[in-house]
Amino acid sequence: MRLHHVQVSCPRGGEAEARRFYGEGLGLTEVAKPEALAARGGVWFRAYDDGGGVAAELHVGVEEPFAPARKAHPALLMPSLEALEEVVGRLGRLGYAADRSEWSTFEGYRRVHVSDAHGNRLELLS
Repeated sequence: MRLHHVQVSCPRGGEAEARRFYGEGLGLTEVAKPEALAARGGVWFRAYDDGGGVAAELHVGVEEPFAPARKAHPALLMPSLEALEEVVGRLGRLGYAADRSEWSTFEGYRRVHVSDAHGNRLELLS
């Protein structure tokens, strides 16, 4: 068994903000939703490994009523500490502050938490 994707939610009409955070900020690639699902709204993203294989997939789905996931969260593993710092810097320039209070609390990793445009929590680690 392996994980296919994780999903977070956004309110109806929140796709532009999701694209800014996940696409522009995290550097994920937007992918088309299947035609049968496109009318529901939302937006899908992928990260690729160096060989072009899918390394991670994240779906942002419309949920009504909307409530952000403030504790439950996806954790995205960056390929290096430099890559983590690069993403944190890019997110910061877009107005998304990283919380470094858990920086060294997970043995073997460095990590930060950040909230997306809709208040969903994400963990970024290396």
